Amino acid sequence: MDGILIIDKPYGMTSHDVVNWLRKKYKQKKFGHTGTLDPNATGVLVVLCGKSCKLLQFLSDTDKEYIGQIEFGKSTSTDDIWGKV
Repeated sequence: MDGILIIDKPYGMTSHDVVNWLRKKYKQKKFGHTGTLDPNATGVLVVLCGKSCKLLQFLSDTDKEYIGQIEFGKSTSTDDIWGKV
């Protein structure tokens, strides 16, 4: 399979997890993503397959935009969402 896939990366998976899942599903080794999304982030992950992987060098230095929420007045023991409030 050759082409570009637009994946809605779910929460909890790394970008590499997505690529590994695709490799197993399609029984093909040649997959690559254009930029890492944090496991806590959800959103668009651009994945290239097969011969399209040659385009990665032109797509990896593009801008990303993150949209998040903040709640003032709370802090956690670990400064992330998993710590005790």
